[in-house]
Amino acid sequence: MGKETSISDHTSAESFNIIAKVSRGGDLTKEEIIRLLKITDHDDLQKLFAAADAVRERFVGPEVFLRGIIEFSNFCERNCLYCGLRKGNKELKRYRIGEDEILAAAHRIKDAGIATIVLQSGEDPFYATDVLCLLIQRIKEETALIITLSIGERPYEDYAALKRAGADRYLLKHETVSRELYARLRPGCRYENRRQCLAWLKKLGYEVGTGCMVGLPGQDVASLAEDILFVKEIDADMLGIGPFIAHPLTPLALYPNGSLDMTLKMLAITRLLTKSTNIPATTALATIDPQAWTRAFNAGANVIMPDFTPFSYKRFYDIYPGRSSKALNIHDFLEVLERELAGNGRVIGAGSGYRNK
Repeated sequence: MGKETSISDHTSAESFNIIAKVSRGGDLTKEEIIRLLKITDHDDLQKLFAAADAVRERFVGPEVFLRGIIEFSNFCERNCLYCGLRKGNKELKRYRIGEDEILAAAHRIKDAGIATIVLQSGEDPFYATDVLCLLIQRIKEETALIITLSIGERPYEDYAALKRAGADRYLLKHETVSRELYARLRPGCRYENRRQCLAWLKKLGYEVGTGCMVGLPGQDVASLAEDILFVKEIDADMLGIGPFIAHPLTPLALYPNGSLDMTLKMLAITRLLTKSTNIPATTALATIDPQAWTRAFNAGANVIMPDFTPFSYKRFYDIYPGRSSKALNIHDFLEVLERELAGNGRVIGAGSGYRNK
């Protein structure tokens, strides 16, 4: 008699066929994405990650691009249930960094050989559009850095003015495509507004980044599959995928953190489906596992974002617990990163890191 075929054999064969299909350039259905998200077998996981890494090598290459981030304000008018910067967190010491300090940090990014600066803040209406435009113009004139903004929802006219001033990229995470979950976790916010802002940014010619959290209370694999399809639908140029990390000063303090493996599966499937999208190994990943960056790079990631926020402010950008508050020695960081990448045939990117479509 022949060897009986087990359920796990069928499962592995099904996963392999789906991975092979998308690796050859095929699209995935929602049901196929769900199937990949449900992989638990170690060998199947390694096949998924290896396939994503191969697609990354083919469409993006060996380079890992750096973006130097400055978190210039932790004020926020939103009250999102998951975020330590939420307006309702009265225990957080608030700050705003002055223009000259931001410029000094921009010069440090330039001196480190990094081509892109990311200016990130809470949704802080204190910074009027004309003030931000002058800041962008100064950074461009003094450093010629590629400028990425991550400052939340704004009117179309603001996005247009910021683009004219010299902004090149914009990060606006959609967080979750589930309208019900979005409304519950972001009181007073509308999912439709988020989508509209992303559409405006694309129309204006920004390189547009979005992204989602993995492990949000009430989230399921069907919703995560829809997150991946949404990224494909809007042809996002960059995608930030990170685990939900419970903050003790938020209403979600007692919920479990998101899964590292599920986050890596999301990253890998997105790489397989979108091919050339820039995908960072996020700080949130490293917060829940010191080896997570290496695993993310082996699952399709090609970007990392070292933090250049001045030390006196860094620990107050408290979006989730566990973020390092140590002073950044960028030269030591780059040496360690370079050695780590070399062991996997990767190199630090020397260019601007625009998406290669």
